[in-house]
Amino acid sequence: MTFRPLHDRVLVKRVEEETTTKGGIIIPDTAKEKPQEGEIVAVGGGAIKEDGSVRPLDVAAGDRVLFAKWSGTEVTINGDELLIMKESDILGILEGESKAAAA
Repeated sequence: MTFRPLHDRVLVKRVEEETTTKGGIIIPDTAKEKPQEGEIVAVGGGAIKEDGSVRPLDVAAGDRVLFAKWSGTEVTINGDELLIMKESDILGILEGESKAAAA
């Protein structure tokens, strides 16, 4: 099954957080917070403006983004836990190597 978001919505896969600290302490699942960083999996066609024209989205599939803690709606598609959110819920695009990718 494939999923294509509509209009100004995007499909985001959360980036997994580290399970140990730099000092070697293992963080149990119950103490972890859900990451606020993710990768765009799919994007909609764009936001529809008042005059009926379409404004393309600023994000694209493959972009790494930061989003607010309570953003989006959690869904499971093909066994993957993903988030559907509006482009406006995205705080910014991460460029270069992120903290999670560096670890």
